[in-house]
Amino acid sequence: MVETAFEPRIIGYLCNWCTYTGADLAGTSRLQYPPNLRIIRLMCSGAVDVSYVLKPLLHGADGVLIGGCHPGDCHYQEGNYKARRRAAILAESIKVMGLDPRRVWLRWISASEGQRFAETIASFTAELKQLGPNPTRVLWTL
Repeated sequence: MVETAFEPRIIGYLCNWCTYTGADLAGTSRLQYPPNLRIIRLMCSGAVDVSYVLKPLLHGADGVLIGGCHPGDCHYQEGNYKARRRAAILAESIKVMGLDPRRVWLRWISASEGQRFAETIASFTAELKQLGPNPTRVLWTL
């Protein structure tokens, strides 16, 4: 049996106006970052519901990234503040479920920060590799 290196699966909920555009800038600038992220574009990070994060984790995703505009720069005034409050509550819920809260990252990345986006994905992928596979992934492979 051949062992393959663990490659994390990351779901990313990205704000259309900032983080998604930053990801686009990273791509058009040909910046290198790991291909582990699957992007879901939302109009605002404030639209991320707790269930959007918990469901992928329960189904075996190794990490979830929530990306939004910097505080004070939200196109919908307070959406990123909502996301920050939900992320704080979510961290406690994840602990209760027996998962490591480091599997969920909330990051502020603006449209002009393509380099920051690439560095964030590289850092998150490296941290998830250290944490190892999500324990719920095993449940789905039995």
